Amino acid sequence: MAYVDHAFSISDEDILVDTSYAVNNRPPIKEISLAVSLLVFGTLGIILGIFMAYNRVGGDRAHGLFFTLLGCVLFIPAFYYTRIAYYAYKGYKGFSFSNIPPV
Repeated sequence: MAYVDHAFSISDEDILVDTSYAVNNRPPIKEISLAVSLLVFGTLGIILGIFMAYNRVGGDRAHGLFFTLLGCVLFIPAFYYTRIAYYAYKGYKGFSFSNIPPV
């Protein structure tokens, strides 16, 4: 027989059944609204940046590339957190509103 150290094992007696544990899964309104607004501004930044680079607004393409880069920086985390909020709202397995960090 193999030696089993029971000092670190979890058994049914270790689980506290008497205490109530409620999960607060309310949607964080401030965080979701921030993510949606960053998503909108990021999308606008990307679209306007591409338009500015194509038409050489400001004399060269650098202004447009800067706006496109700024739009990407805003868009990527906003899309990530908006996706988490949407999947948590729809009830997909593995997604909850607790995955969105507080502002």
